[in-house]
Amino acid sequence: MNFPFYIAKRYLFSKSSNNTINIITFIAAIGVVIGTLALFIVLSGFSGLREFSIGFLNTSDPDIKITSEKGKSFLFTDTLQLKIKNQQGIASYSKVIEERAFFEFHEKTHIAYIKGVDVNYTNVNSIDTTVYVGTWLQEEIPYGAVVGNGISSILSVGVFDFLEPLKIYVPKPGSGYITNPNNAFTEIHTQPIGVFALTDDIDKKYTFTSLEVAQELLGYKPEQISGLELKVTSIENRTKIIDELKTAFGNNFKVETREQLNAVFYKMLNTENLASYLIFTLILIIALFNVIGAIIMMILDKRDNLKTLYNLGATVKEIKRIFILQGFLLSVVGLIIGLTLGIILVLLQKEYHLFMITPNLAYPVEFNYTNVFTVIITILILGFFASKIASSRISTKLVE
Repeated sequence: MNFPFYIAKRYLFSKSSNNTINIITFIAAIGVVIGTLALFIVLSGFSGLREFSIGFLNTSDPDIKITSEKGKSFLFTDTLQLKIKNQQGIASYSKVIEERAFFEFHEKTHIAYIKGVDVNYTNVNSIDTTVYVGTWLQEEIPYGAVVGNGISSILSVGVFDFLEPLKIYVPKPGSGYITNPNNAFTEIHTQPIGVFALTDDIDKKYTFTSLEVAQELLGYKPEQISGLELKVTSIENRTKIIDELKTAFGNNFKVETREQLNAVFYKMLNTENLASYLIFTLILIIALFNVIGAIIMMILDKRDNLKTLYNLGATVKEIKRIFILQGFLLSVVGLIIGLTLGIILVLLQKEYHLFMITPNLAYPVEFNYTNVFTVIITILILGFFASKIASSRISTKLVE
C-alpha cells in the first residue's frame, strides 16, 4: 500500500488522543456533508423548475415555427403547402394568424393579442388541455373565442354570455393621419366559450379564435396567414428538418425552434442556474475552511510523529502528501454521505411530494447525472485545494 495513503487513512479514521482534534474533524466532515447536500438539492431543484417551466412552453409553443422574414403575413400557396407535405419528419402543421388587438367587454378594455388558429392547431400544440372553464374552439360556434385567464379577470369575461359580446378592434391598414376615429378600426363581435390558464404572461397575452375570424378582422385573403406552426415526429431530428426547411423555403422565411422563440426565457433560466451554483459553491468554500483548520490542527497534534517519520527517512514532500490525502479523504467521505442523502431526498420528493408549493403543487425536482457529476467534481477539486493549502504549513523546520 502507498505509504502516505496508509498513514493518511490511519490519521483520518483513528481517534486522536486530543478530543478537541476529534471534534474539529467531525465538524469539518459535517460541513462537507451539509455543503454537498445543499449544492445537490439546489441544482436538482433548479433542474426541476427548468423542466416545469419548459413544460409550459411545450404546451403553448410549437417545435418549429415558420414566419415571413419581411412583413407580418404571407400567402400560403399550393407550392408552400407541397413543400411542407413533402418534408419528412413533420407529424402535423397548423396555419396561424397573430396580431395585437384592442379588446372591450362591458366597457372594460385591454390590449392583447388575437391568435387565429385552424382546426389542426390542437395536433401541434396542446393548449386546449389548459381550458378549465367552457370548451375549446368549435366549428359549430364560428365566432367563438377562448380567452386567457388573465384577460378574463381584467375584463370580467365569463363563458356563454349571450347578452354581451367580446368586441375586438384592430386599426385599418393605411397611411397618413386618422381623421375620423369612428372609421379607423375594424371590429368584430365574438362569443367567449372558454377560459384557459397556463402562465401569467400567456394568460394576459392571448385570445384564441378561428383562423377565419382573424382573417375577417384583419382583412386577409383566405390563403393569407402570419405563420406556420409545426410538430416533428422526433425532436432528435429537428435540426436536420430545420436545415431542409430553410433550403426549401429560402431566405424570405424565418424558421425558428421553440428555444429561439423564447431565447430570453432560456437565457434567464441558465443565468439563474449558474448564479445559484456559484453562490452555493462559495458557501461550500467557506465550509471547507473547516477542513483546512482540521488538517492544520492535526499537523500540530502529530508533530512528534512527523519528526519520527522524517528521521526514519520520509521526505517533507511525502509528509505533505499524507495530509493532502487526509483532507482529500475527508472531503470524499463527506461527499459520499452528503450526495447519498441528497439523492435519497430528491427521489423521495419526486415520489412522495414531501415539500409542497401549494396544496396541489409539489416543489419540482429533477434527478439527473449531470448534477451528480457537477457536485462530485466541485467537491473533489475544492477538497483537494483545501488540503493543499493546509499541508503547505509543513516545512523542514517543523519536522526537524
